[in-house]
Amino acid sequence: MPTPAVQSPDLSPTRGIRLNSFIRLLQWTLKAAVFFILLAFALNNQEDVSVQFLWGLQWRAPMVLVLLIVFTLGVMVGVLGMVPRWWRQRRLARKALQPPAAEPPKKTVDTVAADMYGP
Repeated sequence: MPTPAVQSPDLSPTRGIRLNSFIRLLQWTLKAAVFFILLAFALNNQEDVSVQFLWGLQWRAPMVLVLLIVFTLGVMVGVLGMVPRWWRQRRLARKALQPPAAEPPKKTVDTVAADMYGP
């Protein structure tokens, strides 16, 4: 009975190029979709809104601008809240990459006696 031929995986150099170009096309398509969704959102929210502050202050602006500013402020507050943790992680990572300090030699009876009574 003949043994069926085993196909080896396609390891040709052009396979990697095709995969990279497909991934780039997929990324570009997703970015374009997000852009058009945000554009449609902005076009649907053009009416003016009034933002009331303390002491009777009022600001009138298009809704999409108000939402963009609030979103940006939220991202900034979130990033500022994470900065201390990032610094701590960087410090710990830097400390982990440093070579360990040389340990002092262990004291023996002779070195203890030399310390106590002199050499």
